Amino acid sequence: MKHRYLIVFFTVAALLGGVSNSLAESEKMSVVLDWFINPDHGPLFIAQEKGFFSQQGLDVSFHVPSNPNDPPKLVAAKNADIAVSYQPQHYLHVDQGLPLVRIATLVATPLNTLVVMADSDIRNLAQLKGKTVGYSIGGFETVILKVMLESQGLSLDVVKLVNVNYSLSPSLFSKSTDAVIG
Repeated sequence: MKHRYLIVFFTVAALLGGVSNSLAESEKMSVVLDWFINPDHGPLFIAQEKGFFSQQGLDVSFHVPSNPNDPPKLVAAKNADIAVSYQPQHYLHVDQGLPLVRIATLVATPLNTLVVMADSDIRNLAQLKGKTVGYSIGGFETVILKVMLESQGLSLDVVKLVNVNYSLSPSLFSKSTDAVIG
């Protein structure tokens, strides 16, 4: 944990190295998170709590988006300074012409999974045929699911896709989806 903490500190310091410590007023910086606040964001909040941002002359505010698809778009529209996002989603946005640049890595391992309830009759990918699959971030999660299904000789057309945004678990619990990817 201490190693990760130091990596975040030095990453933040390197990114913000050009900001003078002698600023009379802190420069405001808005960061839009990728999801509701969770342990993945811990290093950011620790850096804020320890005063690392203010030491660099920054007054950082964190915001939870109303839609997990929005953070990169908010930065591209200049409605936020930094967005926490997913690398595959970043590639898609850049390919679509959004003026975005990757500046750091917060979590180096993909966190996305395909999940079904333990009591579900779905035990393999082929059994998703005819089922409803919820997702939260359009574009890359559906691409991942497409590739997974193709590995079983199936197409994305064999499932019904539903954007459930933040409601991945609730949609499974309520049985409005048979599986979720996110």
